[in-house]
Amino acid sequence: MNAELQGIGMTSRRTRMRLVQRLRDEGISDEQVLAAIGEVPRHIFLDEALSHRAYEDTALPIGQGQTLSQPYIVARMTEVLMAHKPRKVLEVGTGSGYQTAILAGMAEQVFSVERIRILQEQARQRLRKLGYRNVMLRLSDGGMGWPEMGPFDGIMVTAAPRELPRELLDQLADGGVMVAPVGEKTQMLVEVVREGDQFHTTEIEPVRFVPLLGGVVR
Repeated sequence: MNAELQGIGMTSRRTRMRLVQRLRDEGISDEQVLAAIGEVPRHIFLDEALSHRAYEDTALPIGQGQTLSQPYIVARMTEVLMAHKPRKVLEVGTGSGYQTAILAGMAEQVFSVERIRILQEQARQRLRKLGYRNVMLRLSDGGMGWPEMGPFDGIMVTAAPRELPRELLDQLADGGVMVAPVGEKTQMLVEVVREGDQFHTTEIEPVRFVPLLGGVVR
């Protein structure tokens, strides 16, 4: 990671540390996840007009009808996923690239798919600027995943399908874990662990995400 990420200012650093403490108070206990939240400059992943709100524990718009998830949700999903120590991770929904950066700091390889070209290009620029070299991006229908690069030890879905796509389940390695919001009006964050041909699902907590849509927006 380059010098910009390491030294983006003491004021911003103190603000991020306050966010980390808030997340700890809210029940996030994985210190590696909290360290990643403390290191990654969330304001980089927002338009300048919203950057002053970057370290609030709230979801924020990133354009194209999409949002940057609430830091608590980012931390919670990452905590659940990384408890299984995945080395090779698929992210469905690159969005701003913030969650991608958090994952890239903890996994050996991150493969991220996004259906909206403008968001993908913005994310690519931000991740490159911050010096990440273990991330591959693809413009694609997220529900299809990235089968050519599978199987994956971990899959994180950052938009809500009505039900878990079979295509994504098939890309989980044996022993792999998927973390995803599922549902329409009522959504539940779930953890799915694969054991051979069996998929064991655990409900985590209610959430609210934008829907997982098909197709590509060029």
